[in-house]
Amino acid sequence: MEVNQPPKNLASAIVSRIKILAQLDISEKRKPQDGRIKLTVAGEPIDYRVSSCPTLFGEKIVLRLLDQSNLQLDMTKLGFEPKQIEVFKNGISQPYGMCLVTGPTGSGKTTTLYSALAELNKVDKNIATAEDPCEFNLMGINQVNVKKEVGLTFAAALKSFLRQDPDIIMVGEIRDFEVGEIAIEAALTGHMVLSTLHTNDAPSTVTRLLNMGIEPFLVTGALNVVVAQRLCRRICSNCKEVDPNVTIEEIVACGVAPSSAETMTVYKGAGCELCNQTGYKGRVAIYEVLEMSPGLRELVLKHASADEIKRQAIIEGMKTLRMSALTKVAEGATTLTEAVNNSSADKF
Repeated sequence: MEVNQPPKNLASAIVSRIKILAQLDISEKRKPQDGRIKLTVAGEPIDYRVSSCPTLFGEKIVLRLLDQSNLQLDMTKLGFEPKQIEVFKNGISQPYGMCLVTGPTGSGKTTTLYSALAELNKVDKNIATAEDPCEFNLMGINQVNVKKEVGLTFAAALKSFLRQDPDIIMVGEIRDFEVGEIAIEAALTGHMVLSTLHTNDAPSTVTRLLNMGIEPFLVTGALNVVVAQRLCRRICSNCKEVDPNVTIEEIVACGVAPSSAETMTVYKGAGCELCNQTGYKGRVAIYEVLEMSPGLRELVLKHASADEIKRQAIIEGMKTLRMSALTKVAEGATTLTEAVNNSSADKF
């Protein structure tokens, strides 16, 4: 949403000022740079992640807002359904194993992991995290910032953690075979490992680990639970109204049973001053929680495809991202358009 258009002759001055605040090199305009700005606004500390990228007509700057006061660490308020939160809590409460959270950039993976750490953070627990970079500071947790330029990679941090007698390890992201192998090894040797991956849904996370080169018997032995998630925009409560334009046929096409579609009420935001005429205010998470049951472990050992794993998981009671999104639509939390845009249809 464009609010203001500064004059073009101010572009380089604005870019330089932001780069100075983020402690970036203002003379370097040929390479992308990353930095951080820490400010106090109305007495609250706020972080901005700054990313600069050279384009044809000058540098492009993107600021990502990290508001510590907005960090939601109460797992029950994130958007999990009762059965999903039960499965997830059971997975992270095991004495050892691996729990993975997957989704695209900006889908709330870090918040979900932090809420899991907050749940597990007790005085007698030694918790270590390797992040790139640490987005929020958590009391009682040993957080390590990954610095590739000095050789402190995810793999190096993980190896160091294993010599520090940890109970719980969080790795920012499993990017390659080396990190995946060490993380699996840690999970199999009595540690609880939490991490993230970039995949489209929970079942394809299992196949991604196998495609990295990790053996099926190691994956089945280590993996406890996989959570896939997306963020949908929440309908503004101030201007919420029934959407008269949505037909029963459209609802059915999204995956709702015809009998349920007839009784389903779909809402939208009309747009008001509170939501800047967008009709949306805030966001709500949708989840797909895959528990590694004996049946699924058997399929993974047989090198089953992601679709076969998904089909078996649904039979065992898993709600897919599309199912969760449609539940949020039925509850009046988000619109049908948002549900369709943030989840793919369940086709086999």
